[in-house]
Amino acid sequence: VKDRLAEDDCVSKGWLLDGFPRTPAQADALAEAGVSADCFVFLNVPDEVLIERVVGRRTDPETGKIYHMTFSPPEDEEVIARLVQRSDDTEEKAKVRLGQFYSNVDAVKDSYADIMATVDGNRAPSVVSEEVFAVIDEKLASKTTA
Repeated sequence: VKDRLAEDDCVSKGWLLDGFPRTPAQADALAEAGVSADCFVFLNVPDEVLIERVVGRRTDPETGKIYHMTFSPPEDEEVIARLVQRSDDTEEKAKVRLGQFYSNVDAVKDSYADIMATVDGNRAPSVVSEEVFAVIDEKLASKTTA
C-alpha cells in the first residue's frame, strides 16, 4: 500500500482506501510508514442493511459488472442466467465479517479521530456520495487553512 500511494498519480491526485485499514495493526503500520490521510470517512449503515446488500450481490463473469438482485438487477435474461454469487456473500459469512469488523472498528476509528467524519450510508447512493464529497472538501479546506 505504501509503495502504491507513493506513485505519481496518488501524489498528484490523491488517494482513497476503501475498507482499509481494517485493524489497529494496519492503522499503526500505515502511520509507521509515514502514510497519513487527510480525511477518514466512516459510512454508518445498520447491520441488517449491510447483510441485505451483501447477500443480493451478483457478478457477471463475462463483463465483471456487479449487480444487486433487488437494487440494480440486470434487465437482460441472458445476463441474469450467468450471474454468480461470491462464496463469501452469504448471510452467515457476512455476520462473521461483521463480528470481525466490530472487534476492530473502535480502535481503527480512534487512530483517525482527529480527521474522522461519520456519514449516514443508509440513504440513496447519490445523497451519500454528495455528503462524502462535501466532508472531504471540508476536511481539505480546514487542512489548508490550519
